[in-house]
Amino acid sequence: MAAPLTLLLIVAVTIRAVLFRSSLAELISERVEVVSPLNAWKRVVEGLALLDLGVSPYSGDVFHETPLMIYLFHFTVDYAEIVFMVSPYFVDCLSCLLASLDRAKIAIGSNNLKSDLLFNFPGCLRHIISFSTCGLNNAIIALFIFCTLKGSALLSGILLALATYQSIYPLTLFAPALLFFLQRLYIPVNLRRSSFWCFTLQYAFIYVGSLVVITGLSFFLLGSWDFIPSVYGFIFSVPDLTPNIGLFWYFFAEMFEHFRLFFICVFQINVFFYTIPLSIKLKEHPVFLIFMQIAIISIFKSYPTVGDVALYMAFLPAWSHLYRFLRNIFLVSCVLLACSALFPVLWHLWIYAGSANSNFYYAITLLFNFGQILLVSDYFYAYLRREHHLTHGLYLKKKDGTEATLVLK
Repeated sequence: MAAPLTLLLIVAVTIRAVLFRSSLAELISERVEVVSPLNAWKRVVEGLALLDLGVSPYSGDVFHETPLMIYLFHFTVDYAEIVFMVSPYFVDCLSCLLASLDRAKIAIGSNNLKSDLLFNFPGCLRHIISFSTCGLNNAIIALFIFCTLKGSALLSGILLALATYQSIYPLTLFAPALLFFLQRLYIPVNLRRSSFWCFTLQYAFIYVGSLVVITGLSFFLLGSWDFIPSVYGFIFSVPDLTPNIGLFWYFFAEMFEHFRLFFICVFQINVFFYTIPLSIKLKEHPVFLIFMQIAIISIFKSYPTVGDVALYMAFLPAWSHLYRFLRNIFLVSCVLLACSALFPVLWHLWIYAGSANSNFYYAITLLFNFGQILLVSDYFYAYLRREHHLTHGLYLKKKDGTEATLVLK
């Protein structure tokens, strides 16, 4: 097992390194599917140029990364290629860890470590060689999940605060992380129990305190609060309608201005709305809840890229025991593969050939997100069905003895 796995890692690293230095990297770094106004490397370079000139990088409307990110690259800009190439391996390592921890609980054997790496490699490849800071954000979330699974509440809270500082949306991961620690410490989720409130307040204090310290450090480095409207205001208000694989850009390009605020709230609330019902339903299964929340973020965030999709798809082999209960996996696979092929085709027809328009590209975007929603809901159904079978047996029968069918409502 060790020798083939080592060989697989060597081959993966070699292919990634070769592609990273090829002309393909420059081509992919321009694709709207893999970069966004938030994480494009060209915008980071522009921000670095302004910073070197003594001008606030947020004085214009180009740079929208966080202050810590720009100061990170200010000192490591000569090693940016290495940073971009190495950071996604945190996701690889985490997906292996998830496949090996609690093996008896999630019924995963060690043979899935290899399949997990194989699955993760194609998903992360495009955004690895695209010079996008999305890989760093994914690495932070990966480290957060790693520390959570290892039982370190302190590091988990700090990394979750850092992930929230980067893009706000990981705030929804607070609930599954808290449920995981409560389950690990055998503390029941009971509002009348003092132990529940004691640990909840302790973890919330670590999280909020870390977020305050990180934000204060950003103010200390920058000398102003300009980054708040330029980063978080930009994420929530969606002023840049550059096409991407998300749901926002076309809708708000056609939106009347006096309806814009209302529908901004409607669209943005999708990321946060499902946290409470999913937490109630999956309170006994916080690891799967983390997977669900990451998938929801990647679908409904304002500026998604394929890197966000690759993050949650990297964990799909960890739920290989659910494959037998999936209903639409062939349809979803065909939809996602077809969309991946049609994205560059329809973009070329729209922008370069002029024989199509934005409706064509948005149609394939809708189909791509429909495929993701169908995939996530199918895994949710499969997980609940497996739990039902573990409780009531594999073969269900009605009261009259005839065979019954399990329906998710």
